[in-house]
Amino acid sequence: MTAADAPARRRITLTGISSRAWEHPADRGALVALRELRGFDDVVRAFFGMWNERGFRLSVLASGIRVDHRQYPAVWQRYTEAAAALDVAELPELYVTQSPWLGAEAVGLDRQFIVLNSACVQQLDEDELRCLLGHELGHVGSGHAVYKTMLMILTRWAANLSWLPVGALALRAIIAAMLEWWRKAELSADRAGLLAGQDPAAALRLLMKLAGGGDLSQIDTTAFLEQAAEYAGGGDLRDSLHKVRMTAWSTHPTPVARAAQLRQWIDSGAYGRVLAGDYPRRDDDGSTSVSEEIKAAAESYREEFNSSTDPLVGLLRRLGDGASDVGEWVGGTAGRARSWMDAATEAAGRAHRAGRAAPGARTGSGPAGGGDGTGSAGTPG
Repeated sequence: MTAADAPARRRITLTGISSRAWEHPADRGALVALRELRGFDDVVRAFFGMWNERGFRLSVLASGIRVDHRQYPAVWQRYTEAAAALDVAELPELYVTQSPWLGAEAVGLDRQFIVLNSACVQQLDEDELRCLLGHELGHVGSGHAVYKTMLMILTRWAANLSWLPVGALALRAIIAAMLEWWRKAELSADRAGLLAGQDPAAALRLLMKLAGGGDLSQIDTTAFLEQAAEYAGGGDLRDSLHKVRMTAWSTHPTPVARAAQLRQWIDSGAYGRVLAGDYPRRDDDGSTSVSEEIKAAAESYREEFNSSTDPLVGLLRRLGDGASDVGEWVGGTAGRARSWMDAATEAAGRAHRAGRAAPGARTGSGPAGGGDGTGSAGTPG
């Protein structure tokens, strides 16, 4: 019996599941804090009106293939299966665009949609593709695209203000913090992809293909996870510094690190508990405590710090109570981020009111932005 003839494996529908079920604690803490900020969406639209999601949607509408039951019907089937498992009632539009690289992105503020590179259709099997589409639905469910928009525009600001040392340094500090959050958001979406496909082997194969290409006939999962362990804790201080340099300005963790984190989440029992029905519901999202989620984020950093086998982290542990310092840093950074966002909200309101009062002022977005979007460019994200 061939794979095509094999009976379809039944997946559990996670009825009413909240995005909090798959969000990494550090990601969830930041999201809850940002969602509590009044007028945050107005900040994005007032400051960043030059980005036009309608323009980007038109570009993929003109140059890509919109997926439905008539175009790429097999992809559409995997998409609806992933959405059904995550109990997604309204499917974002899905497009396939020409690209030789494995990758996808979730795009948009008001009307989010997903763009899938054609390499994914060619190189991923059905289970891997379902996992990838679930990953992107996880980004949509968590609302990551809105905050990725801010990261994208702040990066542009940093480039434009490079001649002003103080302003550039401040923005670079904010960008570095947001990139750290985005890397945690990718871990969240990996969990969503696993919950959508409910096939741990396929989820790990997807990350292996990101690392080594589409042919896994000569690749071993156990060896790949051993490689991940070596990356996490091997070498000396020089290797640790190289890893800091490699990841500090990256939007995505490395594929081996993502595989290790996903395997750890499975082994912790959290994945099994969700499948058993023990997960937060969307109906309870409004009662989420910001302070509790920030504490959980700090605790996750403490645990990561205490369990890390990285030589640099080990040195910091020997020098003092580094775990406590990390926890205090996370809490303080969250507070500063909220203060910064409050100030940005007020400034955006003033700018918006001034613009409306100016003679000849017009409403609406500016010209269409570039094709970099607000989602997870490059690797699935």
